[in-house]
Amino acid sequence: MIFKKSFTQQNRLPIEALHAAHRVLSSASLHRYQEGDLAQNEVASLEKEFANWQDAKYCLAVTSCGQAMQLALRSVGVSTGDAVLTNGFTLAPVPGAICAVGAQPVLVEISSDLAIDVADLRKKAHQSGAHVLLLSHMRGHLPNMRDIIALADDLNLTVIEDCAHTMGATWDGQKSGNFGRVGCFSTQSYKHLNSGEGGFLTTNDPDVMARAIVTSGSYMHYSNHGAAPGETHFDSPKYECANMSARMDVLRASILRPQLAELDLSVARWNELCSALAAHLESVPGIMLPRQSNLAMRVGSSIQFQIPQFSASECVNLVARSATRGVRLKWFGDTVPVAFTSNHTHWHHVPPQALPQTDAILSTLFDMRIPLTFEISDCSEIAKIIGDVAQDIMAETV
Repeated sequence: MIFKKSFTQQNRLPIEALHAAHRVLSSASLHRYQEGDLAQNEVASLEKEFANWQDAKYCLAVTSCGQAMQLALRSVGVSTGDAVLTNGFTLAPVPGAICAVGAQPVLVEISSDLAIDVADLRKKAHQSGAHVLLLSHMRGHLPNMRDIIALADDLNLTVIEDCAHTMGATWDGQKSGNFGRVGCFSTQSYKHLNSGEGGFLTTNDPDVMARAIVTSGSYMHYSNHGAAPGETHFDSPKYECANMSARMDVLRASILRPQLAELDLSVARWNELCSALAAHLESVPGIMLPRQSNLAMRVGSSIQFQIPQFSASECVNLVARSATRGVRLKWFGDTVPVAFTSNHTHWHHVPPQALPQTDAILSTLFDMRIPLTFEISDCSEIAKIIGDVAQDIMAETV
């Protein structure tokens, strides 16, 4: 059996997105600030619509989630040399954002649910003296957000949520991104909305948003935003904040608005596919899926699993053999970064840090995308291939 479908093919854009892009291109009005009627500004309209969907007061559309995180860090007061806490298991743009503002990443262990370890977070916060946590909901796995916010309140930590993988996810009914002071989202092609590259910054703090807007390159057009605070909040930022030209352009905004209208349906579809795939994989001897709280609702655009008894060579073998049968897996325990996949030992721009618990988990952790182009019937086929390959490898070592 060989699986024939692509693991990297995005869903088709809505026809409305194609029409919107044509209108924008025909107008030649592409810059992030088009002087004139606010109602004609696609970026401002998108900011308003995403703020409403996210249940946030303010929203800034930006060029990437990485830029959203950098703007968030600067806007809450992080400066050169500051320690910033973040997950030891995340993707490279997260510590990259911390390094980009001149701060020092302090990596925190994860637990078996793939989310940040609260006990190690407390310890690292005390040891480092950090006042900011850039909390990465890596691959959509949410920690106990009540515990996180209680700890943050106790230690006076400002929480910024990296929601690149959790747009639409909830904890106890509350949307990811609404727990911390700032939420950062991605609209990169492999995330939950697709503009090629892009993102959002949301907050209920008017002063944080004012600083983020000016830093994103508003010049004096800060009033030309769809979900911004009143002008008095810009009195200081307009003189103090550096212009870093990071707001989203009109073309990308125009193709995101129709997708946002369909996002809830997409979330439901991803979760249907992921649940079916998880049910099949859980039946395979030796395969272990991370536990998930009943209070957490992920967006199942990817799935992760472990085979704890596998050696490094067996992990390499599983990836290679699965690929020959059309199933594309990534392995987080690799000694070198591969494509979009890396781990903390590969980030040589970050001071080396001991994370034995995280390393043990990543050593047998596999990752797989779940495109919306898949069908439920595909899930059993994929799981059977993975299961067959894994069982063959196990049999060879007996």
